[in-house]
Amino acid sequence: MTKPKPFSQLMTDSIVFVATIFAVGLSVFQVWQGLQPTLSAPVFRPIHLAWILSIAFLLYPLIKPVGRSASLYLLCRLLDIVLIVATCWATYQITIFDYDDISFLLDGLQPIDQMAGVVLIVALLEATRRTVGFVMVFIAGLFLAYAFFGDVLPAGVASKGFSLEEVIRFHIFSTNGVFGAPLAIAAGVVFMFVLFGAFLQVTGAGQFFIDAAFAVAGKYRGGPAKASVLASAALGSISGSAIANTVTTGALTIPMMKKLGYKPEQAAGIEAAASTGGQIMPPVMGAGAFVMAQFTGIPYSDILLVSIAPAILYFASTLLYVHLMACKLGLQGMSVTEKIGVVMKNGWHFLVPLVFITTLLLMSYSPVLVGIAGCVAILVAAMMRKHSRITFPVFLQGMKEGATSAVPISVACATAGIIVGVVGQTGIGLQFTQFLIALSGGYLWSALGLIAIAAVILGMGLPVTAAYIVLSVMAVPALNDFGLGLLTAHMIVFWLSQTSNVTPPIALAAFAGAGIAGASPMKSAIQAFKLAQGFFIIPAMMAFSGLIWLDGEISHFFIGIITTLGLIFAFAGGIEGRLIKKLNSIERALLLILALGILFSDDIYRLVCLALVVIIMTLNARRPEATTA
Repeated sequence: MTKPKPFSQLMTDSIVFVATIFAVGLSVFQVWQGLQPTLSAPVFRPIHLAWILSIAFLLYPLIKPVGRSASLYLLCRLLDIVLIVATCWATYQITIFDYDDISFLLDGLQPIDQMAGVVLIVALLEATRRTVGFVMVFIAGLFLAYAFFGDVLPAGVASKGFSLEEVIRFHIFSTNGVFGAPLAIAAGVVFMFVLFGAFLQVTGAGQFFIDAAFAVAGKYRGGPAKASVLASAALGSISGSAIANTVTTGALTIPMMKKLGYKPEQAAGIEAAASTGGQIMPPVMGAGAFVMAQFTGIPYSDILLVSIAPAILYFASTLLYVHLMACKLGLQGMSVTEKIGVVMKNGWHFLVPLVFITTLLLMSYSPVLVGIAGCVAILVAAMMRKHSRITFPVFLQGMKEGATSAVPISVACATAGIIVGVVGQTGIGLQFTQFLIALSGGYLWSALGLIAIAAVILGMGLPVTAAYIVLSVMAVPALNDFGLGLLTAHMIVFWLSQTSNVTPPIALAAFAGAGIAGASPMKSAIQAFKLAQGFFIIPAMMAFSGLIWLDGEISHFFIGIITTLGLIFAFAGGIEGRLIKKLNSIERALLLILALGILFSDDIYRLVCLALVVIIMTLNARRPEATTA
């Protein structure tokens, strides 16, 4: 006789079922709004957020049922239901608000409207605590406190000091705070591409890209590691999360790397560095790139185009470190790999949706419609072949996973909207710009170092997209004052915002890889940091060498590409002590000096330094075999 399930388990199963209905319903609503944008922004964004918060309260309970009494768990779940009802009530009050009657600008909000605003902010911060973490709640709380009490601070950082009514009116009953640009992007473009990524996984397209990467790179020295880099480049762009990409591809690649001979921390570090790189790889590049398009007013197609060369340089850097690591360990490739022809024969149809959406993005079609078209394309492609056809329950699973994966993104963007709103309402951004310029001593390299440190610190508690949003509103004006173009400044901040996933002491992607590899989290983070040096080197070259060609001359762009490649080889050789063969201490020191020369010189001296790097590499390759490692 089957043992009956405990009450807490029955309740959990029921809530998961309800959450599934909510999630599928949200996906249907989002697609409908994308195809027929009948709801205005002041109505659509609150409804989207209320839906997201409701799913968050269902899937992320106040306490976990394990080890808890049934009565306590029931009480907490009832509290979650109260939060959902309160959120829906507040959203209703916001959506029926009469924005055409401008008397509220003169007389202020009604008490019931103020109450609705307070309820929604509290619910949002609680959902943020559950899905993203307390650190982001703390930062948002600090900014709100500054909005309320900025008038009691010293003159250098003081602001007006706003009343509760003014704060609620600005952040809730306008499109400047919670319902500002970050949530607009999350509720529109980002959701569609997260849904597209979910369909890629449930249709088997994700496994096809992993198989193709192993077929291409598996037979070469350190094959599984190189395959991990290639697979993560393909999947990371679409998954929208470095951590999710690490777990997805790492479940296959990390055990294979360990079996080949990589140390556990090396395998975890390789996967984390590669997966994080997926966030800067076109065509999708995660949520931050769409936010960048909104903030800058630059078409996403232009952002996509200028991102191709830097992304390729990053993965070239990572592959170089992986290769040198394999050489030092004396590793070989996999003895048996699937032929690429066989893999392509079975899965070529999965490439069609990617080519399709890339073409549409380059043609400057609406990203929301491109995302919807991508979802349709991947489903049609899957149905073209018998072995990849999906059933209706699998389709519903994709709809559910798309919505649930979007929950932390939308919650983080809405909370980031509070921070962006406070910056705009109080003018603290201008003061931060002046402070950053003063602290850097007027040197661009010093300012870049300070921004990189701030990015790592913010990334310890914020998702990458939220960290980019906060940094962009604070640091981009300072970089503009140093003479950098708008797109270059945003790209630098966007790249530096990724570093927290691989930088100790808190490197979440590396920690996720360490869990799969059974390795030390901190040792894995150190390895990931070393392998992801491109996240620091390439933004510096964006600032000093014109890698972002839309903001400079095309000649500087091409010189920037080849000299950046030389910088990558010089820095890797100096750090690892090996290029084609083992390097002696003098060669290593020279390469590090030349790397600095490439970074901080003008174009002529960069080319001279590049030539010297090539000479050292040539002499190293011709060295007698007896001196190899």
